[in-house]
Amino acid sequence: MNLHKKPILLKGMEVYSEELILENGFLIIHDQKIISFGVLEDLQQEDQFEVIEIPPKCKAIPGFVDVHIHGVNGADVMDGTQEALDIMTGILPGEGTTSFLATTMTQSNITIEKALENVGNYIERQQVPGKAEILGIHLEGPFINAKRAGAQPLEYIVEPNLDVLKKWKTLSKETIKLVTLAPETKGGLKMVRYLKENGIIASIGHSDATYQVVNEAIEAGASHVTHLYNQMRGLHHREPGVVGAAFLSDELKVEIITDGIHVRQEMVKLAYMQIGSERVILITDSMRAKCLANGQYDLGGQDVLVQDNKAILSDGTLAGSILKFGNAVKNIIDYTGCSLEDVIKMASVNPAKQLNIFERKGSISKGKDADIVILDEKLDVFMTYCRGKLAYKKAENK
Repeated sequence: MNLHKKPILLKGMEVYSEELILENGFLIIHDQKIISFGVLEDLQQEDQFEVIEIPPKCKAIPGFVDVHIHGVNGADVMDGTQEALDIMTGILPGEGTTSFLATTMTQSNITIEKALENVGNYIERQQVPGKAEILGIHLEGPFINAKRAGAQPLEYIVEPNLDVLKKWKTLSKETIKLVTLAPETKGGLKMVRYLKENGIIASIGHSDATYQVVNEAIEAGASHVTHLYNQMRGLHHREPGVVGAAFLSDELKVEIITDGIHVRQEMVKLAYMQIGSERVILITDSMRAKCLANGQYDLGGQDVLVQDNKAILSDGTLAGSILKFGNAVKNIIDYTGCSLEDVIKMASVNPAKQLNIFERKGSISKGKDADIVILDEKLDVFMTYCRGKLAYKKAENK
């Protein structure tokens, strides 16, 4: 006897599958997976399905994978509570995010350890369909360069320490997937090698590395750049720096924040023209004030003022974003003229491949997790399914 509900049939939208775009298409999802898709004229009888008619001119695309996000709607990964992660996993589908890396920041060891343990436990026990899935942890700091601290508190920045990292790896139940560090610091390249050997992405960020040091880091196993342009050695005609290496090195996937504040839109376009949709990864780097009103908020124990779509510390330093992923997508199309297929690479395919989970996430393909975003004709998020269960619908969320 089959105890499962009927399979869900989504019908009438354009389907952006891994291989091609299907006009007047359908998607069938069951037991958290995509079991079939195609064009409506090829569909047999519909009575065996729970049928959901999608409004005209909508598009079905794979869910967004945000590899760099600290918080949203009053919650932050560094709160170290189940409630904070419940808020994040519950609200992120509203912006099309179906999975993400819970991102920490530079803090005291005790605070970081509480956050790591909390995420590890949550991944093990609390994940449910119908909410965004936490894929693991992005450890941003504390192994960074104080010269490029940005909003990371200076007093907690330390040199890369393998003993500490190994302890944290165990504490997190082996859920650390990506580490942002400065390879030019003492012990930096050694940590990059260790990360590579242990299947963890080594990302160059909050770094003053020269072009030569970045190349040494790539040789040691670095494969990622944290928020391009922000808090890194910039492009100079006699010293290409981290930015120049990001432009030139095919080995690197490159994050970028497309809120028009962290990076001016012409510089987004320049980066896109140099790097291309095969290597760019869209991120939000958002903090707890996202989805909330202007005002004073906290980021890693520091006061942050949110005003006019900008989050800043008291000295004017940018302190994360309040960017929603759906807006990141619309913005990069606006800034660069790229296609929706290019966006799918940058928002879904590339992060899934980078995290080595493309066999189950990142594209609309038979057998993959049913992480689906339905965009309306204005490319706004209309519906989101997380592992086969409706997680957000525009009409029901005011």
